[in-house]
Amino acid sequence: MLSVSRLRILRELHRLGTLAAVARALSYTPSAISQQLAQLEREAGVTLLEHVGRGVRLTAEAQRLVEHTEAVLARLELAESELAGAHPATQGVLRVASFPSVVLSLIPRALTMLAASHPELVVEVTQREVEPAYAGLLAHDFDVILGEEYPGFPDAIVDGVDRADLVEDTLRLAHPSSGPFADATRLEQLADAPWTLDPIDTALGRWALAVCRAAGFEPRVRFESPDPLLHAHLVRTGHAVAFLPELIAAQHLGDARLLPLPGAPTRTLYTAVRTGRLRHPAIVAFRDALAEAARQEKAG
Repeated sequence: MLSVSRLRILRELHRLGTLAAVARALSYTPSAISQQLAQLEREAGVTLLEHVGRGVRLTAEAQRLVEHTEAVLARLELAESELAGAHPATQGVLRVASFPSVVLSLIPRALTMLAASHPELVVEVTQREVEPAYAGLLAHDFDVILGEEYPGFPDAIVDGVDRADLVEDTLRLAHPSSGPFADATRLEQLADAPWTLDPIDTALGRWALAVCRAAGFEPRVRFESPDPLLHAHLVRTGHAVAFLPELIAAQHLGDARLLPLPGAPTRTLYTAVRTGRLRHPAIVAFRDALAEAARQEKAG
C-alpha cells in the first residue's frame, strides 16, 4: 500500500520543484525528504526521480502518480467533510488567508456573525497576497483564501479549486478636500499630484499603473505600500491621491473626496477553496457569513 504522507511529499516536489523547497514547506530536513521519497520508490516499484545537475525531476511514472495523489487527497477531504457534516455543531479550526482590505472591511463583521451562530468554530486569519495565498491553499496550509481580481488582470483558473465571487467593489479616485488638487474633477487633472500606490508586483499596483498610463501620464509615486489604511490616511491628511475601493473609502477617508473613474471599474472579491472541502460545514458557514457581511456593507 502506498503511503499517503509520502505521496504528498511527491506532490509537493512536483509543485515546488526542489527538495529544499519541499523541506521548507513541510518543516523537514532535505535528507528526510530524500529518504521518504526513496521509500516511496521502493513501495511503487518504479523509478520516480531522475537526477538533473544538482537537482531532481519527476519521471513520467511519478507524474502519473501525482495525478492519482491529487484525486486521493480530494477524496479524503470529501470524506472528512461528510463526517463533519454528521456532527450536530459546526466546529474545529478554519485557516483563512486574506489580503488587508478584506480583513479591514468584511472579516470582522463575518466573525461576529460566526461567533453568534457557530461558537465552536475557530477562525484563524493570516494576511497574504493572492499568489502566495493560492500556493498555501494548494499546499493545504489554508482552508479558504480571499482573493481580489482587477479589470484586465484576471486570476488564473486553478485545477482542483472552487471559486465563488463575493461582491463587486467599485474603485474610486480619492483626493484631498483641500490643497492644490482639491478642485479636480477628472483623473487627468491629477497627473502632477503625488500618488500613493500599491507595489507594481501586486494586482492593484499593476491595474493602477495601467489606468494612469491609459489617461496619458506616468504617476509620480511618492509612497508605495500594500496597506490600504496608509493610502487612505495619506489622502485624508492631504499628502497624496490614490485609487481606493469603496469598502475601504467609506470607512477611512473622512472628508476627502471621491471621484468616479471612466467605465466605473470594479474589483471582484471572491473566496476559493479546494474542491474536496467545498461542502465542509465550516467552509459553508464561513462563506455564508462573508456573503452576508458583504451585503450589509453594500447596503450601508
